[in-house]
Amino acid sequence: MSESDSGAAWLASSGLAGGTSTEVAPGRDEFVAQSAITLNVNGRVLRLEVDTRTSLLDALREHLHLTGTKKGCDHGQCGACTVLVNGRRINSCLALAVMHEDDEIVTIEGLGEPGDLHPLQAAFVDCDGFQCGYCTPGQICSAVGMLAELGAGWPSHATADVSSPLIATTDEEIRERMSGNICRCAAYPNIVAAIRVVSEGGPG
Repeated sequence: MSESDSGAAWLASSGLAGGTSTEVAPGRDEFVAQSAITLNVNGRVLRLEVDTRTSLLDALREHLHLTGTKKGCDHGQCGACTVLVNGRRINSCLALAVMHEDDEIVTIEGLGEPGDLHPLQAAFVDCDGFQCGYCTPGQICSAVGMLAELGAGWPSHATADVSSPLIATTDEEIRERMSGNICRCAAYPNIVAAIRVVSEGGPG
């Protein structure tokens, strides 16, 4: 096998070809920078040691075993990895874990639990807002963030009057603000309905 062939074989086996995995192939990078960090996740202070290149998504899933946050595209395009950081929604696949020390991070596990669901979780159940459920944690976290943005009077591209401090929660507003979260099962009408239910004061 030529040197170029062996290099291509290693690249393929490492998962780096066409992907963004933060795992490092054994023996290829002996001096990987490690950092001891403290993350505040769902009200708990958690200490871990990570490769400085580790995404927040991988820290949550692989190090803290909070697998409710899903890895979809790993490129910030599908929204499956959405979590809340200091009350604002972000794509955790695009953020480094070391960037978020001292931030308040909330994942789907921190919003509610069986018997004590967050209003949006309950609304997704009542409105049948999911099918396979893979995108649902990101959808719900994103919806929590977008309702906070609406409450703060932040306009969107769909806002008719950007000078108004009160923005009507129309279906168009919800669709525009949730457009970064993709549902491959196409449960969009029911997702919009669930968000409308909560925005209008129910359930919970």
